[in-house]
Amino acid sequence: MLLESADGSAWLVGCEETMNQTKKIILAITGATGMLYVVELLGLLQQQSIEVHAIISDSGCKVLDLELGKKTAELQGVSHWFAIGDFTAPMASGSCRYDAMIVLPCTVGTLGAVAAGFSGNLIHRAADVSLKERRPLLLAVRETPFNRTHIVNMMTVHDAGAIICPPMGSFYNKPKDLQEMARNFAARVCDQIGIETTGLKRWEGIEDAG
Repeated sequence: MLLESADGSAWLVGCEETMNQTKKIILAITGATGMLYVVELLGLLQQQSIEVHAIISDSGCKVLDLELGKKTAELQGVSHWFAIGDFTAPMASGSCRYDAMIVLPCTVGTLGAVAAGFSGNLIHRAADVSLKERRPLLLAVRETPFNRTHIVNMMTVHDAGAIICPPMGSFYNKPKDLQEMARNFAARVCDQIGIETTGLKRWEGIEDAG
């Protein structure tokens, strides 16, 4: 925690110091399937020396263990973890600057909370702050099929300024394995929040064999 003094001065200094330094983003991990995308995204962010402040829900921890057999401490590329119930964390206030927030994967429950402006935990609050401060907020909503409520909620957060980017793999670039497919999607996520990456297979059209 950066709150070290009664008047909050240490916290303010900690936030201001990041304004002209390396990009700093919030990564929120909720309890939907798709933890492979998280690993690949963190790898790309680490390559670009992005400072990542992360939050994970209880269900997110369970899915991380179920799908990858990993604990949060084993995820490479996270600069600092914040407890999901910690409303004194820096991202709970708009006065502490972040460049963007990514929720990956994003459950429809989290989507619904953000759409309703409900701050039941730090992920919800950080997303709400991102919207009110007009900062990039990307929700990688993972559910299928969608019902009408899901679609309405996606429209609501879209109209509030969020980016809806469901984790959909692409096949036209012929990924050699699931890791490469997940990495390609993670690179597209980086595109959406203005982070340059290298190695992404970008579509160049089809060469005319004739």
